[in-house]
Amino acid sequence: MSPPAATFDTTSPISGNGNGLAVKKNLAVKAAASGQAKTLAEMQDKWESFTFAPIRESQVSRAMTRRYFADLDAYAESDIVIIGAGSCGLSAAYMLGKQRPDLKIAIIEAGVAPGGGAWLGGQLFSAMVMRKPADAFLNDLGVPFEDEGDFVVVKHAALFTSTLLSRVLAFPNIKLFNATAVEDLITRPAPTPTDPHAVRIAGVVTNWTLVSMHHDDQSCMDPNTINAPLVISTTGHDGPFGAFSVKRLVSMQQIEKLGGMRGLDMRSAEDAIVKRTREVVTGLVVGGMELSEVDGANRMGPTFGAMVLSGVKAAEEALSVWGARKAENEE
Repeated sequence: MSPPAATFDTTSPISGNGNGLAVKKNLAVKAAASGQAKTLAEMQDKWESFTFAPIRESQVSRAMTRRYFADLDAYAESDIVIIGAGSCGLSAAYMLGKQRPDLKIAIIEAGVAPGGGAWLGGQLFSAMVMRKPADAFLNDLGVPFEDEGDFVVVKHAALFTSTLLSRVLAFPNIKLFNATAVEDLITRPAPTPTDPHAVRIAGVVTNWTLVSMHHDDQSCMDPNTINAPLVISTTGHDGPFGAFSVKRLVSMQQIEKLGGMRGLDMRSAEDAIVKRTREVVTGLVVGGMELSEVDGANRMGPTFGAMVLSGVKAAEEALSVWGARKAENEE
């Protein structure tokens, strides 16, 4: 018989009542009693008698929604928000997850599939090129590569991206909200002797991406918010969602204008992006190709070393000021 529509499993491991191990043991006993296979080998050549464990459709809905809304509640106050889950944003998240497991970190990604442009090399080719010393990051991740002297080649960009993504998502203190767009930045007054209108960034304004794309043809669809003392923005160069934070800084008159990305020059571009990764205004660290729009740096094209090392530096920059920004946020 199907479970009643209004039944909730109050002994679920996510309920926080400490009975998670007992529940797992209970489920294992039930599985054994029902004759369900516990290994793939036990399933082999028995497909005629195969059947899944019973379920009711409402159970699927509740399993998803109660976790998602619990995450929305938990991360409404975060320690760090990362905008953009491309190679730079994910690299920053990886470093933060390793170094500060005590911090609550939310990643906001407008696309359904995180990874940005890092699923392929250039012009839809699969190999990924990284100039040294970015191979140190690959070694840390455990991604194999071919050594070509001054640069290395990962056999498929998806191998790098899927490995990095899986490592980031495994951190218990990091939550990825994909298919979610940042529509604005939360600000607080932070006047200085030279700029009485200066602000600091105190979080992000979010909406589901499909909603953000239809503000022009639908009536009022207000956003949601996440407070955080520090935001790392890695939204890439100009595009539909690209360079979002720095363009918003211009419209808020927090920076005078954007420098605009210059033409492709790999040798100068990669150095510039890593070196200039920094806190652009109080509470907002900018990394990756979004910086090229601020500083007028060259584009780099299909080489990814600067992306990962800019993420590494963004994490370093964030942690160097996080304590001060946290104190300011509590004032």
